[in-house]
Amino acid sequence: MKKQIDNKGLRLFIILGGFFVANALVAEFIGVKIFALENTLGTAPFFGNNEPYMFSAGTLLWPIVFIMTDLINEYYGIRGVRLLSYLTAGLISYAFIMIYLAIRMSPADFWITQNEAQGVKDMQLAFASVFGQSNWIIVGSLIAFLIGQLIDAHVFFRVRKWLGEQKVWLRATLSTVVSQLFDSFIVLYIAFVLGPAKWELSLFFEVGTNNYVYKLLMAILLIPLLYAMRYGIDRFLGEKMAGRLKKEAILME
Repeated sequence: MKKQIDNKGLRLFIILGGFFVANALVAEFIGVKIFALENTLGTAPFFGNNEPYMFSAGTLLWPIVFIMTDLINEYYGIRGVRLLSYLTAGLISYAFIMIYLAIRMSPADFWITQNEAQGVKDMQLAFASVFGQSNWIIVGSLIAFLIGQLIDAHVFFRVRKWLGEQKVWLRATLSTVVSQLFDSFIVLYIAFVLGPAKWELSLFFEVGTNNYVYKLLMAILLIPLLYAMRYGIDRFLGEKMAGRLKKEAILME
């Protein structure tokens, strides 16, 4: 057992996978909140707009998921990304089931009003409102996550096979450009257009476009971090093991 844990390739997969799963889980739960960017920053609306830019809070964490996806694809291939994507979808489903059960447990009388002084008159209602996402949101987020991840992994893999080890920035950016076009709009359409919220298409396109543009900008801005992490991983693994994992990753389709 100790020998397995000491294997640097295995430890790296666990570390990258852990950050991947954790960020995806948190992003799913905070994604229900729509926030106004300029109001958050305390500035006037950008570019002379009358209304502030609106984003899903979950978009804040997805750039980290993109980096983890690209690094996992780099060293463990498309199979590694698929494995973690399916595992994450299963864990997200499990988490929603546990929250569903928690919401339906009878609350203690004192707990319902314990934060009344802070303006929360009914803790049970607040708990259910924050964590009790509708089935439409759950289904939409899971479908969008899986589609986005599998497309991202496929595009990254194909571009890498075409270009070899060169131009990491290009395959990382292209995979995000394509995959997040689907992810950003699928989740909102299922959750808020088809669902009971019945968003107007104008609001759907506004929020979806804002989320998509944000993800693309962050993907570009985080390219130096991707290179830095890749350099750090190569140093951690050693030149021989890093090279072997990368070569094997190309062959694992």
